[in-house]
Amino acid sequence: MTEQQTTQSVTPTATRHVTPVATSPAGQSTPQPADGDQRAVVTGASSGIGAATVRALVADGWHVVALARRAERLNALAQELGDAVEPIAADITDESSAQAAVETILAGGPVKALVNCAGGAIGKDPVATASIDDWRAMYELNVLGTLRMTQKLLPALKKSAGTVLVISSTAGIEPYEGGAGYCASKFAERVMARVLRLEMIGEPIRVVDISPGMVHTDEFSMRRFHGDAAKAAAVYAGVPDPLKAEDIAECIRWALDQPDTVDIDSIVVRPRAEGSYTKVFRK
Repeated sequence: MTEQQTTQSVTPTATRHVTPVATSPAGQSTPQPADGDQRAVVTGASSGIGAATVRALVADGWHVVALARRAERLNALAQELGDAVEPIAADITDESSAQAAVETILAGGPVKALVNCAGGAIGKDPVATASIDDWRAMYELNVLGTLRMTQKLLPALKKSAGTVLVISSTAGIEPYEGGAGYCASKFAERVMARVLRLEMIGEPIRVVDISPGMVHTDEFSMRRFHGDAAKAAAVYAGVPDPLKAEDIAECIRWALDQPDTVDIDSIVVRPRAEGSYTKVFRK
C-alpha cells in the first residue's frame, strides 16, 4: 500500500515547445543544464510520486531528467516546468530501451542523483491463486528495473559523488494477506538498497531508501485492482488525511539536500492515521 500515484497543478517556471521524446539517442536534442545546476534522473516521472518529485526538485533548483514510458505525459510536464526538465521516454523493464535512455542521459552531462520512483502493485490475490504473470511483472518493474537503472548510472554517480535513492514501501517491511507478490518485490528492493549501501562504503556514493505507507494517488490502486474503481476507492475510504505524492517528494528533496557526507539510510513515512497496513484509523 504505497507509492500510489497522483499529480498536482503547479505554476510553471517557464514554457517551451517540446518535441515528442524518443527512446533512442540518435538525432535527439537534449536540453543542457546550466552551469552549476545539479542534475537528477527520476524514473516513473509521468505521474504520482515521480511527477511530484520532478516538480519538487525543479523548484529546489535541480535540472531533472524525467524518465517514463508515457511520452505525452512527459512532454506535458516539460511544457509545465520549462527547460529544467529533460523528458525521455523509456521502459526500464526493457534492456535496449533503458540502455538507449542512459546513453542519452550521459550525453547530456553529469548526473548527481538517481531517484528510482518507478514501481507498482498488480493484483491482491492469495498465494494459492495469485497470477504468476502479475508476480513476474512486479518483480521486473520493482526489482529488476531499479537494479538495471542503478547499475547503468552508478559509474556516473561515483564521478559526481552522487546519490542512489530508492522508493520502496512499508510493504517491504511488514507483509500482509493478499500482498505476497508485491511485498516480496518490495522486500527485495529494500534489501538491494541496503546491500548497495554496504558495498559502497568507502566510495563517494550515498544510498537512501524511502519506504512510504498509505499514499493516496490516482493510479496505484486502480492499477492494482485492474481498473476496479470501487475497490480502489475502498483502500482510502474513511482514512483522514492519507499521504499525498507531494509528501513523499518532499522527503526525497530533503534527503538529497543533505551534505554529500550525510547519508539518510532509511525513511519510513506513514500518515498519522496508519500504524501499520492492518492498523488504520477510519472515520
